[in-house]
Amino acid sequence: MYPTLYHAFLDLFGMEVGFLKLFNSFGFFVVIAFLTGAYILKLEIDRKTQEGVIPVLIKKVKRGEKPSLMSFVSNSLLGALLGFKFLYLVLDSGDALANPPAFLLSFTGSWFGAIIGAALFYWLRAQEVKKEAKEFPKEVEVEYTVTSKEHASNIAMTAALWGFLGAKLFFIVEDPDHIISFFTEFSVDSILSGLTVFGGLILGGGMVLYYFKKHGIPVFAGADAAALAYILSYGVGRIGCQVSGDGDWGIANKFPKPDWLSWAPDWIWAYDYPNNVNGVQGFSEKGGYIGKIISPDMNYPIFDGYGTYLDPAVYPTPIYELFMASAIFFLLWMVRKRIKAFGVIFFLVLFFNGIERFFIEKIRVNEELTLFGIEATQAEFIAFSLILAGLIGAIWRWRKNQVA
Repeated sequence: MYPTLYHAFLDLFGMEVGFLKLFNSFGFFVVIAFLTGAYILKLEIDRKTQEGVIPVLIKKVKRGEKPSLMSFVSNSLLGALLGFKFLYLVLDSGDALANPPAFLLSFTGSWFGAIIGAALFYWLRAQEVKKEAKEFPKEVEVEYTVTSKEHASNIAMTAALWGFLGAKLFFIVEDPDHIISFFTEFSVDSILSGLTVFGGLILGGGMVLYYFKKHGIPVFAGADAAALAYILSYGVGRIGCQVSGDGDWGIANKFPKPDWLSWAPDWIWAYDYPNNVNGVQGFSEKGGYIGKIISPDMNYPIFDGYGTYLDPAVYPTPIYELFMASAIFFLLWMVRKRIKAFGVIFFLVLFFNGIERFFIEKIRVNEELTLFGIEATQAEFIAFSLILAGLIGAIWRWRKNQVA
């Protein structure tokens, strides 16, 4: 496992690139997932716009207006923050890279760098204002067409922000212990770790639908495009879970690899997640494994602060979800042009995503809840709800067969 890109480069290429410690491997793949989703979204918005399903949005903006003082202040503050951290990182990288997340969210930095950064960004803003004044000597109102790329970027940012908040909120309320630890042991790690995918889907998805309505995009036509982007991003994001070993693995797999899977590498069936990002140690009652220290005689590198592995090996559930999410995407991608009823694709994504997650929960490590006398994980309850909503919604939209 590679907790950061630094560890990946060190193990794969034998290169020590210190600043790469700033980049968590899970976060790296999350960014890749959002970029992938934004690209798919752009393609679908382009197609639906050409077909006349999504109307061309024309906005009016003022050009040549006098810049506000706040625009200079905000630019300068951003430059000051970047300079504050960057120069300190250059001059004292050892201290900063010892705990990158803590450094980034601390008040440690270079005040000289802050001054340089503020001055630079103030100057850049001044150049923008000067260029604007030459192009538009007087204040005028101009029209411009919102491109599919702009829509896709805005939607991706909306999903990212609200999705993170939803994922964090659902993780906190999933278990009373999480609520207590979040506030009593508040730290950088408590903010960045512990996310629930379905929480991100619900809150992030809701805000994306609001974006559609606000910008005149037919809700179900937009939802179809967003759903395809989501399910592929979901799969790509699971690569980050696997590469970093973030704890989204399964329970102990004590069974021998079946003959029908003889063609696949052993880690497809069971994996021990060496150097996982959580540095898991001790016995997990729910998972049925023990986090042990990697010994020098094992055929694994030992990364400082992360050198543990799981015994026995567990089901690599992120890999299974990558395969299933990718299969769902490619299946629906191939038939998307044949399905004329808007919203069907969206509800089918909910249906299939619910099915795959419901069954994957059977071999994952998660807290169980009791609701109406039924014991299941939070994800199982939500997955079952998605299956029902997806099935009912797909039938409803198919029968309705009209633009929302």
